[in-house]
Formats: sequence, structure tokens, C-alpha cells
Amino acid sequence: MTNSFAAKATELLSLHRAPGILQVINVWDVITAKVVADVPGTTALATASHSIAASLGYEDGEKIPLDEMIAAVGRIAAATSLPVSADLESGYGNPGEAARKAIGVGIVGANIEDQMRPLADAVTQMSSVVRAAEAEGIDFVLNARTDAFLKGKDRDPGAVLADAVERGRAFLDAGATTVFVPGLLDEATVKALVDGIGWNKVSVINVPGSLAPAKLQELGVARISYGPWTQRVALTALADTAAELLSGGELPGGTRALN
Repeated sequence: MTNSFAAKATELLSLHRAPGILQVINVWDVITAKVVADVPGTTALATASHSIAASLGYEDGEKIPLDEMIAAVGRIAAATSLPVSADLESGYGNPGEAARKAIGVGIVGANIEDQMRPLADAVTQMSSVVRAAEAEGIDFVLNARTDAFLKGKDRDPGAVLADAVERGRAFLDAGATTVFVPGLLDEATVKALVDGIGWNKVSVINVPGSLAPAKLQELGVARISYGPWTQRVALTALADTAAELLSGGELPGGTRALN
């Protein structure tokens, strides 16, 4: 364990605990990591498992073998001096081992999904990641994800919110740094999550139609990420450019040589 690696871990933890909201722009390979890292204001990077899988020809949902995912996030971590958090889905059947392997290639934080498993099983998942990081001796950031809203669209909204809060508190008690609650959340829901889970403890994904970062900071959210949407933005630009070129047009003006 090098001092610089341990310092990256501590820096990522500090960024999550700071009063200002942390925005992490999701990347999926070395060139996207380098481009985003060079953008002023970038303090940390996060990988997107969906995007990495898509770039390598796999569907989302742990269809990519763990060793391929670890190799991909390791290349990203090696390409930047910034701390990198990896999306490790639900841990590929062994969250603690997945976290240990990720730490071994330079990753200092991770998302782990509960997939709405029974709460005791989900807590065991998160605890195994915390123990693995403790064994490696670093200030690892566990962004523990609950899929309450993603999987609860046909349920009573109040019950879904209660589940998210209960799970979030349990994950924090198990040692998680923050609780990731993905979904298209309105202001009242975000406020209720922060009230229930804790100020500066809730992490969200921003999708088209989400609340603005300034509002999320005002409400007490700790972290914003963008998941596969950053790759979708890039692919939309590529598809639009291809259509323009094939119809006799030109390359967009202002295109920069970032690679």
C-alpha cells in the first residue's frame, strides 16, 4: 500500500464529507477518464458499470465477467491522479472479494447494489465490503445503493420511501459512507430521504428531468453521479454526426482533438 494510494482514498472520503456537493462525471475507459479529469472542477471520477459493459459488448447486470470489469476500472485508475470510485453492481456474488480486487488495481470507492434483497442479506453485502477495505487499511468510500425506487414503481410511494430510509440507515450502521438512491426523484422525496437518512449522506443519480445540482445541495445531498447518461450523451453526438456526414454534411465546428 503506497502513501499516495492511501492519500487518494482519504481524499475521496473527504470529498464525500465536505459541505459542498460532490459531482462525479461517470467514465468508462481511459480516454473518457483523461478527458473528464482535465475539465476544471473535476475532483474525482466514477466509473459506470453499464457503460463499461456496453463498450465491451456485454449487457448490463453483471453479464460482464468480474475480471474484465476489474481490468477496465484498473486501467481507468491508472490513467489519472484523481481518486476513482467504481460501480461494482451487486458485487458479482462476493462483494467483499470484488472490493478487494478493485482496491488491488487502484480503486478507492465503490457502489454496491442491494437489488432489494432481504435487508439482513443486503446488510451482509455491505458489511463484507467494509471489512475488505478495513483489511486493506484504506479509507474506502462505500456508496451503498438501494434499489427501492427502481424496483418499487408499482408499490405505494410511502412504503417505498420507508424502505429506502430503513435500508439507508442500516447500511450506514454497517459502515457505508453514503446511501445511493437512484431514480427520478422530486424535491419532496429528496427532502424526505435526507431527513430520514441524514444530511450529507444521500447520493443520487441525475437523469433528464432531475433536480439541479444547486437545489440538491440546498436539500443536503452529498453526491451526484450520472450513470450511463454520460455515455448516452457521447453516443447521441456520434449518431447525430454520422447522420450529418452521411447526408452530405460536415464535421461539427469547434470539435477539439481531445484524444
